[in-house]
Amino acid sequence: MYSLKDSSCEKFPQEKWWAMKNLQVSCAIIEQTGLVLVAQRSETMSMPLKWEFPGGKLDLHENAADCLVREIKEELGVDINILSAQPPADWQYSTFAITLYPFVCNLGLGKISLAEHKTISWVKPVDLLDLDWAEADIPVVQNYLASLPGGEYVK
Repeated sequence: MYSLKDSSCEKFPQEKWWAMKNLQVSCAIIEQTGLVLVAQRSETMSMPLKWEFPGGKLDLHENAADCLVREIKEELGVDINILSAQPPADWQYSTFAITLYPFVCNLGLGKISLAEHKTISWVKPVDLLDLDWAEADIPVVQNYLASLPGGEYVK
């Protein structure tokens, strides 16, 4: 089981929070029976209809793991169990930068109900790269696939 005391989950310092030019976001790679949960952004969200791993922005003084547990409960209505951290991924969009803190998880208690996404889907890892991803999520997908037994997933 993943420890919330892991050094990659340090709290976001206040002095960086107020000067932030880079969004700090946790995301969940939720595994279940050989499949991975992906979420499609709604038409009203920025980057409409792009696929992403669900999650959200870190609050002031919140660590990435705590943020993820909170965000998944808010967005999907379920609890998660964090199993491991993946490498953070940085991405620069034209108007902002983002650092994603991905965690491999499984579902805990609750039944999934969508609060902000258009839909979710359970996808085989080999099919993940076929989706129209939000650009910042692509390195997360690639790192995840490379972490699976056998390395890079190739169709």
